[in-house]
Amino acid sequence: MDQLISLIGTGGVHLFTFVHCADLHLDSPLHGLSGRADAPIDQLRSATRRALENLVDFCVRESVHFVVIAGDVYDGDWKDYHTGLFFRKCMARLGEAGIPVFFIRGNHDAASIITRELRLPDNVFEFSVLEPETHYLEDIGVAIHGQGFAKRDVRENLAISYPDPVPGYFNIGLLHTAVQGQAGHDTYAPCRIDDLRHKGYDYWALGHIHMRQILHEYPHIVYPGNLQGRHIRETGAKGCTVVRVDGGRVVDLRQQPLDVLRWEVCEIAIDGVTDLHEVVDRTASSLAKLTHAHQGYPLAVRAVLTGETEIHGALLGDEDRVYAEVIGIAQDIGSHIWIEQVRIDTRPVATAEQRLDQATSDWLVSALQAARGDVHLLDQFVRDMQSTQDRHGYFDHGADTSYIRSRDDVLRLLDEAEAMLYAQLARGSDQR
Repeated sequence: MDQLISLIGTGGVHLFTFVHCADLHLDSPLHGLSGRADAPIDQLRSATRRALENLVDFCVRESVHFVVIAGDVYDGDWKDYHTGLFFRKCMARLGEAGIPVFFIRGNHDAASIITRELRLPDNVFEFSVLEPETHYLEDIGVAIHGQGFAKRDVRENLAISYPDPVPGYFNIGLLHTAVQGQAGHDTYAPCRIDDLRHKGYDYWALGHIHMRQILHEYPHIVYPGNLQGRHIRETGAKGCTVVRVDGGRVVDLRQQPLDVLRWEVCEIAIDGVTDLHEVVDRTASSLAKLTHAHQGYPLAVRAVLTGETEIHGALLGDEDRVYAEVIGIAQDIGSHIWIEQVRIDTRPVATAEQRLDQATSDWLVSALQAARGDVHLLDQFVRDMQSTQDRHGYFDHGADTSYIRSRDDVLRLLDEAEAMLYAQLARGSDQR
Protein backbone atom coordinates (compact mmCIF):
# COMPACT_ATOMS: atom_id res chain seq x y z
CA MET A 1 0.00 0.00 0.00
CA ASP A 2 2.93 2.33 0.59
CA GLN A 3 3.49 2.83 -3.12
CA LEU A 4 -0.02 4.26 -3.45
CA ILE A 5 0.56 7.11 -1.02
CA SER A 6 3.21 9.74 -1.52
CA LEU A 7 3.72 13.35 -0.62
CA ILE A 8 5.40 13.93 -3.98
CA GLY A 9 3.42 13.28 -7.14
CA THR A 10 3.93 13.48 -10.87
CA GLY A 11 1.92 12.34 -13.83
CA GLY A 12 -1.51 13.12 -15.21
CA VAL A 13 -5.02 12.22 -14.12
CA HIS A 14 -6.30 8.87 -15.33
CA LEU A 15 -9.68 7.17 -15.53
CA PHE A 16 -10.77 6.06 -12.06
CA THR A 17 -13.78 5.53 -9.82
CA PHE A 18 -14.07 6.34 -6.13
CA VAL A 19 -16.73 6.10 -3.44
CA HIS A 20 -17.75 9.00 -1.21
CA CYS A 21 -19.63 8.19 1.98
CA ALA A 22 -20.21 9.81 5.36
CA ASP A 23 -22.10 9.59 8.63
CA LEU A 24 -21.94 5.85 9.26
CA HIS A 25 -22.90 6.30 12.95
CA LEU A 26 -22.01 2.69 13.62
CA ASP A 27 -24.23 0.93 16.19
CA SER A 28 -26.43 3.99 16.53
CA PRO A 29 -29.93 2.83 17.53
CA LEU A 30 -32.84 3.07 15.12
CA HIS A 31 -35.72 4.92 16.79
CA GLY A 32 -39.43 4.46 16.26
CA LEU A 33 -40.02 0.71 16.00
CA SER A 34 -38.43 -0.80 19.10
CA GLY A 35 -41.65 -0.62 21.11
CA ARG A 36 -43.73 -2.43 18.49
CA ALA A 37 -44.62 -6.05 19.18
CA ASP A 38 -43.90 -7.00 15.56
CA ALA A 39 -40.73 -4.93 15.26
CA PRO A 40 -37.78 -6.47 13.36
CA ILE A 41 -35.49 -6.27 16.39
CA ASP A 42 -32.51 -8.02 14.82
CA GLN A 43 -32.67 -5.79 11.73
CA LEU A 44 -32.87 -2.69 13.90
CA ARG A 45 -29.88 -3.65 16.00
CA SER A 46 -27.63 -4.58 13.10
CA ALA A 47 -28.79 -2.09 10.46
CA THR A 48 -25.79 0.30 10.51
CA ARG A 49 -23.34 -2.61 10.51
CA ARG A 50 -25.05 -4.35 7.62
CA ALA A 51 -25.09 -1.10 5.64
CA LEU A 52 -21.33 -0.82 6.11
CA GLU A 53 -20.90 -4.43 5.01
CA ASN A 54 -22.92 -3.59 1.91
CA LEU A 55 -20.56 -0.69 1.25
CA VAL A 56 -17.51 -2.94 1.48
CA ASP A 57 -19.13 -5.61 -0.73
CA PHE A 58 -19.93 -2.99 -3.36
CA CYS A 59 -16.44 -1.48 -3.36
CA VAL A 60 -14.76 -4.87 -3.68
CA ARG A 61 -17.20 -6.07 -6.35
CA GLU A 62 -16.79 -2.90 -8.43
CA SER A 63 -13.01 -2.63 -7.85
CA VAL A 64 -13.19 1.05 -6.95
CA HIS A 65 -9.85 2.80 -6.68
CA PHE A 66 -10.36 4.36 -3.24
CA VAL A 67 -12.92 5.38 -0.62
CA VAL A 68 -13.33 8.71 1.20
CA ILE A 69 -15.30 8.93 4.46
CA ALA A 70 -16.34 12.46 5.42
CA GLY A 71 -16.68 11.98 9.16
CA ASP A 72 -18.89 10.47 11.86
CA VAL A 73 -17.88 6.83 11.61
CA TYR A 74 -18.94 6.46 15.23
CA ASP A 75 -21.77 7.91 17.26
CA GLY A 76 -20.28 9.81 20.19
CA ASP A 77 -18.45 9.06 23.41
CA TRP A 78 -18.93 5.30 23.37
CA LYS A 79 -16.37 3.06 25.10
CA ASP A 80 -17.41 -0.22 23.47
CA TYR A 81 -14.47 -1.41 21.38
CA HIS A 82 -16.65 -3.99 19.63
CA THR A 83 -17.93 -1.15 17.44
CA GLY A 84 -14.42 -0.06 16.55
CA LEU A 85 -13.25 -3.61 15.92
CA PHE A 86 -16.13 -4.14 13.50
CA PHE A 87 -15.15 -1.00 11.59
CA ARG A 88 -11.52 -2.17 11.57
CA LYS A 89 -12.54 -5.57 10.19
CA CYS A 90 -14.47 -3.93 7.34
CA MET A 91 -11.55 -1.65 6.49
CA ALA A 92 -9.19 -4.63 6.50
CA ARG A 93 -11.39 -6.30 3.87
CA LEU A 94 -10.96 -3.24 1.68
CA GLY A 95 -7.22 -3.43 2.29
CA GLU A 96 -7.14 -7.05 1.14
CA ALA A 97 -8.73 -5.86 -2.11
CA GLY A 98 -6.09 -3.13 -2.51
CA ILE A 99 -8.51 -0.29 -1.80
CA PRO A 100 -7.17 2.62 0.31
CA VAL A 101 -9.52 4.54 2.59
CA PHE A 102 -9.19 8.20 3.57
CA PHE A 103 -11.23 9.57 6.45
CA ILE A 104 -11.63 12.54 8.73
CA ARG A 105 -13.14 12.78 12.17
CA GLY A 106 -16.53 14.45 12.43
CA ASN A 107 -18.17 15.97 15.47
CA HIS A 108 -19.30 12.56 16.78
CA ASP A 109 -15.89 10.98 16.16
CA ALA A 110 -14.16 13.76 18.09
CA ALA A 111 -15.98 12.64 21.23
CA SER A 112 -15.14 8.97 20.65
CA ILE A 113 -12.46 7.23 22.69
CA ILE A 114 -12.53 4.50 20.05
CA THR A 115 -11.44 6.92 17.32
CA ARG A 116 -8.48 8.16 19.32
CA GLU A 117 -7.10 4.86 20.61
CA LEU A 118 -7.90 2.03 18.19
CA ARG A 119 -5.20 1.31 15.62
CA LEU A 120 -6.57 0.97 12.10
CA PRO A 121 -5.25 -1.15 9.18
CA ASP A 122 -2.42 0.16 7.02
CA ASN A 123 -4.74 0.96 4.11
CA VAL A 124 -6.67 3.52 6.20
CA PHE A 125 -5.36 7.08 6.30
CA GLU A 126 -6.73 9.52 8.84
CA PHE A 127 -6.23 13.22 8.31
CA SER A 128 -4.80 15.39 11.05
CA VAL A 129 -7.14 17.24 13.40
CA LEU A 130 -4.57 19.99 13.99
CA GLU A 131 -4.17 21.36 10.48
CA PRO A 132 -5.13 20.51 6.89
CA GLU A 133 -2.95 17.99 5.11
CA THR A 134 -2.78 16.30 1.74
CA HIS A 135 -2.51 12.66 0.69
CA TYR A 136 -1.61 11.71 -2.87
CA LEU A 137 -2.52 8.80 -5.09
CA GLU A 138 0.16 9.42 -7.68
CA ASP A 139 -0.58 6.42 -9.87
CA ILE A 140 -3.94 7.94 -10.86
CA GLY A 141 -3.15 11.62 -10.26
CA VAL A 142 -5.31 12.37 -7.21
CA ALA A 143 -4.67 14.78 -4.33
CA ILE A 144 -6.98 14.54 -1.31
CA HIS A 145 -7.01 17.42 1.17
CA GLY A 146 -8.66 17.27 4.58
CA GLN A 147 -8.75 18.04 8.27
CA GLY A 148 -10.69 16.30 11.03
CA PHE A 149 -12.39 17.62 14.16
CA ALA A 150 -10.15 17.89 17.23
CA LYS A 151 -13.23 18.55 19.36
CA ARG A 152 -16.95 18.12 18.92
CA ASP A 153 -17.87 21.79 18.85
CA VAL A 154 -15.87 23.21 15.94
CA ARG A 155 -17.27 26.62 15.03
CA GLU A 156 -14.54 27.99 12.77
CA ASN A 157 -14.50 27.68 9.00
CA LEU A 158 -11.97 24.92 8.34
CA ALA A 159 -12.29 25.11 4.56
CA ILE A 160 -10.60 28.48 4.20
CA SER A 161 -7.35 27.04 5.57
CA TYR A 162 -7.23 24.12 3.13
CA PRO A 163 -4.19 24.21 0.79
CA ASP A 164 -4.28 25.39 -2.79
CA PRO A 165 -5.08 22.78 -5.44
CA VAL A 166 -2.16 20.76 -6.76
CA PRO A 167 -1.62 21.44 -10.48
CA GLY A 168 -2.02 18.42 -12.71
CA TYR A 169 -3.99 16.44 -10.13
CA PHE A 170 -7.68 15.79 -9.52
CA ASN A 171 -8.14 17.64 -6.22
CA ILE A 172 -10.64 16.42 -3.62
CA GLY A 173 -11.58 18.33 -0.47
CA LEU A 174 -12.73 16.10 2.40
CA LEU A 175 -14.74 18.11 4.93
CA HIS A 176 -17.29 17.59 7.70
CA THR A 177 -19.34 20.76 7.65
CA ALA A 178 -22.68 22.51 7.74
CA VAL A 179 -22.70 24.53 4.55
CA GLN A 180 -24.65 27.76 4.92
CA GLY A 181 -28.37 27.24 4.32
CA GLN A 182 -28.63 23.77 5.91
CA ALA A 183 -31.42 24.65 8.39
CA GLY A 184 -32.11 22.36 11.33
CA HIS A 185 -28.55 21.03 11.65
CA ASP A 186 -25.76 21.82 14.08
CA THR A 187 -23.56 24.49 12.52
CA TYR A 188 -20.21 22.72 12.88
CA ALA A 189 -17.27 23.98 10.79
CA PRO A 190 -19.64 26.30 8.88
CA CYS A 191 -18.76 27.53 5.42
CA ARG A 192 -20.36 28.93 2.27
CA ILE A 193 -20.65 27.33 -1.14
CA ASP A 194 -18.49 30.15 -2.51
CA ASP A 195 -15.73 29.27 -0.01
CA LEU A 196 -15.59 25.80 -1.52
CA ARG A 197 -16.13 26.79 -5.13
CA HIS A 198 -13.34 29.38 -5.11
CA LYS A 199 -10.82 26.98 -3.58
CA GLY A 200 -10.25 25.51 -7.04
CA TYR A 201 -10.77 21.84 -6.18
CA ASP A 202 -12.52 19.43 -8.55
CA TYR A 203 -14.72 17.69 -5.97
CA TRP A 204 -15.79 18.44 -2.39
CA ALA A 205 -16.64 15.29 -0.41
CA LEU A 206 -18.79 16.57 2.44
CA GLY A 207 -20.32 14.98 5.50
CA HIS A 208 -22.64 15.92 8.41
CA ILE A 209 -25.96 16.41 6.57
CA HIS A 210 -27.85 13.12 6.37
CA MET A 211 -29.72 13.89 3.15
CA ARG A 212 -28.04 13.45 -0.22
CA GLN A 213 -27.52 16.80 -1.91
CA ILE A 214 -25.53 18.09 -4.86
CA LEU A 215 -24.92 21.71 -3.91
CA HIS A 216 -22.90 22.60 -7.01
CA GLU A 217 -21.53 21.03 -10.19
CA TYR A 218 -18.08 21.69 -11.68
CA PRO A 219 -16.78 21.79 -9.09
CA HIS A 220 -19.02 19.16 -7.57
CA ILE A 221 -19.95 19.86 -3.95
CA VAL A 222 -21.75 16.81 -2.61
CA TYR A 223 -23.35 15.46 0.54
CA PRO A 224 -23.87 11.69 0.05
CA GLY A 225 -26.26 11.38 3.01
CA ASN A 226 -25.83 8.67 5.60
CA LEU A 227 -25.49 4.95 4.87
CA GLN A 228 -28.57 3.94 6.88
CA GLY A 229 -31.62 5.97 7.89
CA ARG A 230 -32.14 5.84 11.65
CA HIS A 231 -35.59 7.33 12.17
CA ILE A 232 -38.58 8.80 10.35
CA ARG A 233 -36.80 12.11 9.72
CA GLU A 234 -34.28 10.25 7.53
CA THR A 235 -36.52 8.96 4.77
CA GLY A 236 -35.80 7.43 1.41
CA ALA A 237 -32.91 5.42 0.01
CA LYS A 238 -29.58 5.83 1.81
CA GLY A 239 -26.11 4.90 0.70
CA CYS A 240 -22.96 6.29 -0.92
CA THR A 241 -22.09 8.41 -3.94
CA VAL A 242 -20.07 6.74 -6.70
CA VAL A 243 -17.91 9.12 -8.72
CA ARG A 244 -16.29 8.31 -12.06
CA VAL A 245 -13.53 10.61 -13.28
CA ASP A 246 -11.94 10.69 -16.73
CA GLY A 247 -9.29 13.17 -17.84
CA GLY A 248 -9.58 15.20 -14.64
CA ARG A 249 -13.34 15.72 -14.99
CA VAL A 250 -16.32 14.09 -13.28
CA VAL A 251 -18.13 12.15 -16.00
CA ASP A 252 -20.61 10.20 -13.86
CA LEU A 253 -22.11 10.70 -10.42
CA ARG A 254 -24.66 8.30 -9.00
CA GLN A 255 -26.17 7.21 -5.74
CA GLN A 256 -25.68 3.59 -4.67
CA PRO A 257 -28.31 2.39 -2.14
CA LEU A 258 -26.76 0.44 0.74
CA ASP A 259 -29.40 0.60 3.48
CA VAL A 260 -31.10 -2.48 4.83
CA LEU A 261 -34.27 -0.86 6.15
CA ARG A 262 -35.89 2.25 4.69
CA TRP A 263 -38.07 4.88 6.35
CA GLU A 264 -40.97 6.45 4.49
CA VAL A 265 -43.99 8.67 5.16
CA CYS A 266 -47.16 7.53 3.39
CA GLU A 267 -49.88 10.18 3.15
CA ILE A 268 -53.37 8.80 2.56
CA ALA A 269 -55.88 11.39 1.34
CA ILE A 270 -59.39 10.57 2.58
CA ASP A 271 -61.24 13.71 1.52
CA GLY A 272 -64.96 13.02 1.31
CA VAL A 273 -64.73 9.56 2.91
CA THR A 274 -67.81 8.70 4.95
CA ASP A 275 -66.93 5.40 6.66
CA LEU A 276 -63.97 3.51 8.08
CA HIS A 277 -64.17 0.77 5.45
CA GLU A 278 -63.25 3.25 2.74
CA VAL A 279 -60.40 4.55 4.90
CA VAL A 280 -59.08 0.99 5.11
CA ASP A 281 -59.38 0.52 1.35
CA ARG A 282 -57.53 3.73 0.55
CA THR A 283 -54.83 2.95 3.11
CA ALA A 284 -54.33 -0.54 1.68
CA SER A 285 -54.01 0.88 -1.82
CA SER A 286 -51.51 3.57 -0.76
CA LEU A 287 -49.31 1.17 1.22
CA ALA A 288 -49.34 -1.38 -1.62
CA LYS A 289 -48.21 1.30 -4.10
CA LEU A 290 -45.44 2.37 -1.73
CA THR A 291 -44.06 -1.14 -1.29
CA HIS A 292 -44.25 -1.73 -5.03
CA ALA A 293 -42.31 1.49 -5.67
CA HIS A 294 -39.56 0.23 -3.36
CA GLN A 295 -39.62 -3.21 -5.00
CA GLY A 296 -40.25 -5.13 -1.81
CA TYR A 297 -37.50 -3.33 0.14
CA PRO A 298 -37.92 -3.52 3.95
CA LEU A 299 -39.86 -0.43 5.01
CA ALA A 300 -40.71 1.35 8.24
CA VAL A 301 -43.69 3.54 7.41
CA ARG A 302 -45.49 6.41 9.08
CA ALA A 303 -49.07 6.37 7.79
CA VAL A 304 -50.66 9.82 7.79
CA LEU A 305 -54.37 10.23 7.14
CA THR A 306 -55.11 13.62 5.60
CA GLY A 307 -58.02 15.53 4.12
CA GLU A 308 -61.43 16.90 5.02
CA THR A 309 -63.94 14.26 6.09
CA GLU A 310 -67.15 14.06 8.08
CA ILE A 311 -65.77 11.09 10.05
CA HIS A 312 -62.84 13.14 11.37
CA GLY A 313 -64.21 13.13 14.90
CA ALA A 314 -64.93 9.40 14.76
CA LEU A 315 -61.36 8.68 13.70
CA LEU A 316 -59.94 10.68 16.61
CA GLY A 317 -62.39 9.05 18.98
CA ASP A 318 -61.30 5.55 17.99
CA GLU A 319 -57.57 5.93 17.31
CA ASP A 320 -56.75 2.48 18.68
CA ARG A 321 -58.99 0.83 16.10
CA VAL A 322 -57.57 2.96 13.29
CA TYR A 323 -54.06 1.98 14.35
CA ALA A 324 -55.01 -1.71 14.53
CA GLU A 325 -56.57 -1.58 11.06
CA VAL A 326 -53.41 -0.05 9.56
CA ILE A 327 -51.22 -2.63 11.29
CA GLY A 328 -53.43 -5.36 9.89
CA ILE A 329 -53.09 -3.95 6.37
CA ALA A 330 -49.30 -3.99 6.71
CA GLN A 331 -49.37 -7.58 7.91
CA ASP A 332 -51.47 -8.56 4.89
CA ILE A 333 -48.98 -6.92 2.52
CA GLY A 334 -46.08 -8.94 3.87
CA SER A 335 -43.28 -9.32 6.37
CA HIS A 336 -41.18 -6.54 4.84
CA ILE A 337 -43.26 -3.57 6.03
CA TRP A 338 -43.77 -2.24 9.56
CA ILE A 339 -45.82 0.71 10.78
CA GLU A 340 -43.78 3.24 12.74
CA GLN A 341 -46.78 5.41 13.61
CA VAL A 342 -50.28 6.28 12.47
CA ARG A 343 -51.11 9.97 12.47
CA ILE A 344 -54.60 11.33 11.99
CA ASP A 345 -54.06 14.73 10.39
CA THR A 346 -57.55 14.98 8.96
CA ARG A 347 -59.91 17.86 9.59
CA PRO A 348 -63.69 18.07 9.85
CA VAL A 349 -65.86 19.43 7.08
CA ALA A 350 -65.46 23.10 7.83
CA THR A 351 -68.24 25.40 8.93
CA ALA A 352 -67.89 29.18 8.62
CA GLU A 353 -66.86 29.37 12.29
CA GLN A 354 -64.26 26.65 11.86
CA ARG A 355 -62.74 28.45 8.90
CA LEU A 356 -62.09 31.40 11.21
CA ASP A 357 -60.30 29.00 13.59
CA GLN A 358 -58.03 27.96 10.74
CA ALA A 359 -56.25 31.29 11.01
CA THR A 360 -55.32 30.45 14.62
CA SER A 361 -54.15 27.01 13.60
CA ASP A 362 -52.05 28.43 10.78
CA TRP A 363 -50.40 30.91 13.13
CA LEU A 364 -49.46 28.24 15.67
CA VAL A 365 -48.11 25.91 12.99
CA SER A 366 -46.11 28.80 11.56
CA ALA A 367 -44.62 29.43 15.01
CA LEU A 368 -43.57 25.78 15.30
CA GLN A 369 -41.97 25.91 11.85
CA ALA A 370 -40.09 29.07 12.81
CA ALA A 371 -38.78 27.30 15.91
CA ARG A 372 -37.44 24.48 13.73
CA GLY A 373 -35.29 26.93 11.80
CA ASP A 374 -34.01 28.89 14.83
CA VAL A 375 -30.71 27.11 15.53
CA HIS A 376 -29.92 29.32 18.54
CA LEU A 377 -33.27 28.52 20.16
CA LEU A 378 -32.82 24.78 19.47
CA ASP A 379 -29.30 24.78 20.91
CA GLN A 380 -30.41 26.62 24.05
CA PHE A 381 -33.29 24.16 24.55
CA VAL A 382 -30.88 21.22 24.22
CA ARG A 383 -28.51 22.73 26.79
CA ASP A 384 -31.31 23.51 29.24
CA MET A 385 -32.86 20.05 28.92
CA GLN A 386 -29.54 18.23 29.25
CA SER A 387 -28.76 20.18 32.39
CA THR A 388 -32.16 19.39 33.91
CA GLN A 389 -32.11 15.72 32.92
CA ASP A 390 -28.56 15.10 34.11
CA ARG A 391 -29.15 16.92 37.38
CA HIS A 392 -32.27 14.96 38.24
CA GLY A 393 -31.32 11.68 36.58
CA TYR A 394 -34.61 11.38 34.69
CA PHE A 395 -33.19 9.15 31.96
CA ASP A 396 -30.30 6.81 31.44
CA HIS A 397 -28.25 8.54 28.73
CA GLY A 398 -28.56 6.61 25.48
CA ALA A 399 -31.11 4.12 26.77
CA ASP A 400 -34.27 6.20 26.54
CA THR A 401 -35.40 7.88 23.35
CA SER A 402 -36.89 10.71 25.44
CA TYR A 403 -33.43 11.94 26.40
CA ILE A 404 -32.72 15.28 24.72
CA ARG A 405 -29.20 15.09 23.27
CA SER A 406 -29.33 16.99 20.01
CA ARG A 407 -31.33 19.19 17.69
CA ASP A 408 -32.79 16.08 16.08
CA ASP A 409 -34.39 15.17 19.42
CA VAL A 410 -35.91 18.64 19.72
CA LEU A 411 -37.17 18.49 16.13
CA ARG A 412 -38.80 15.15 16.90
CA LEU A 413 -40.62 16.76 19.87
CA LEU A 414 -41.75 19.65 17.67
CA ASP A 415 -43.20 17.14 15.19
CA GLU A 416 -45.15 15.51 18.00
CA ALA A 417 -46.29 18.88 19.31
CA GLU A 418 -47.60 19.82 15.88
CA ALA A 419 -49.56 16.56 15.63
CA MET A 420 -51.08 17.15 19.09
CA LEU A 421 -51.92 20.71 18.12
CA TYR A 422 -53.87 19.56 15.08
CA ALA A 423 -55.70 16.98 17.14
CA GLN A 424 -56.64 19.44 19.92
CA LEU A 425 -57.85 22.10 17.50
CA ALA A 426 -59.91 19.50 15.70
CA ARG A 427 -61.46 18.19 18.92
CA GLY A 428 -62.33 21.73 19.92
CA SER A 429 -64.12 22.21 16.62
CA ASP A 430 -66.03 18.94 16.97
CA GLN A 431 -67.34 19.95 20.40
CA ARG A 432 -69.10 23.08 19.14
